Amino acid sequence: MKILIVATSHDQMGDFNKTTGLWFDALAVPYYIFKFADAVITLASPLGGEIPLDPKSESIIMSSSTTRKFRKDPEAIALLSDSVTLKSLRAEDFDMVFLSGGHGAMWDFPKNETLKKLLEAFDAQHKPIGAVSHGVAGLVPLQNNLGEPLMKGRKLTAFSNTEEQASGLTSIVPFLLESALVSLGASYSKVPDFLSHVVMDGNIITGQNPASSLEVARKLLVLMKDSPKKAQVEVY
Repeated sequence: MKILIVATSHDQMGDFNKTTGLWFDALAVPYYIFKFADAVITLASPLGGEIPLDPKSESIIMSSSTTRKFRKDPEAIALLSDSVTLKSLRAEDFDMVFLSGGHGAMWDFPKNETLKKLLEAFDAQHKPIGAVSHGVAGLVPLQNNLGEPLMKGRKLTAFSNTEEQASGLTSIVPFLLESALVSLGASYSKVPDFLSHVVMDGNIITGQNPASSLEVARKLLVLMKDSPKKAQVEVY
């Protein structure tokens, strides 16, 4: 089983002199779920090279046993230090893709044409697509073969407007992800702030926030065992 994980390359919040990047748990938790399933993992990013980590996700308050394990894992750190560029990849070479979270993704995922085409190819091939928190921003620009929003009518979740407000970043992020999905015609759902919430619609599985990373990764592996035609819409 070959799994592509995509992380942000962006480390600044616009002109506000605030450092951002990947939310560590949104990578570390799925990474070990996939490793336990004996998957071959490729970590990619828009620019390649070292993945920037949101410093808040490494703080004493936010760090977890999983992120601490990742930090001491030479193989994992090697991936984090030298991600491959998206331009070198093809959907045909992977069984599924996972978009990790972190505020950095709000800046570079939606505007990346290579990522857009790659994800559209995954969808056209009926391969599982997972996304957590701000990683769902990568789904916003996707279109079907008629040029319509691919997320129109799809059941989804993502980092909510109230979670953005609680983080104090409503006026800093380039757009509000919940609002963007609703404007595309997606059927958006959420639970109270920062609790796990996972939505499955066909081959697309989304998680509201980093706390949802574990369940999204698990459900992606379950989906891999089933024919795409058998995947039913479920909300957890």
